[in-house]
Amino acid sequence: MSRIGKQPIVLPKGVKVALKKGEITVIGPKGELKRGFNADITVREEDGKLLVSRPSDSLSHRALHGLTRTLIANMVKGVSEGYEKSLEIVGVGYRADKEGDKLTIRVGYTHPVEVAPPTGIKFAIEGQNKIKVSGIDKELVGQVAANIRFIREPDDYKGKGIRYSGEYVRLKPGKAVGKGK
Repeated sequence: MSRIGKQPIVLPKGVKVALKKGEITVIGPKGELKRGFNADITVREEDGKLLVSRPSDSLSHRALHGLTRTLIANMVKGVSEGYEKSLEIVGVGYRADKEGDKLTIRVGYTHPVEVAPPTGIKFAIEGQNKIKVSGIDKELVGQVAANIRFIREPDDYKGKGIRYSGEYVRLKPGKAVGKGK
């Protein structure tokens, strides 16, 4: 049996779950998430816990067992606590501003890049070089943060660009100068 799949998902106080065949809706203090999953996988609620089980030991069922459990656990955590990704902007003159809901990023292009948040995502700015992306959907928060990082990925030689907080950027050495021939 899957080590991850057989672990129960504890429902925090204030989180409610609505189960249908192949679909789950999780409602909590921060919002509501809905997701479909394979109808072969069974999810049931017992004593404030969710239990995920599979019908057989076939390869496809084993693969879906742990995946389904993890996706549901992420939904439960998202509606109760939420998720957050932090990004740092490194470089002279590089900065970010927030105008309304939109994020305006200036990272060395001839024009500022505007990023509009999808539904359920919020941006926060700390100073001029720290961006926080937050929301209840872990997948969406990670994708939006990756899209912002893609605007100007860290340079291999100078380290300038947008990176995740705590990300280590390995710098390449510059051009080596020889002694001559």
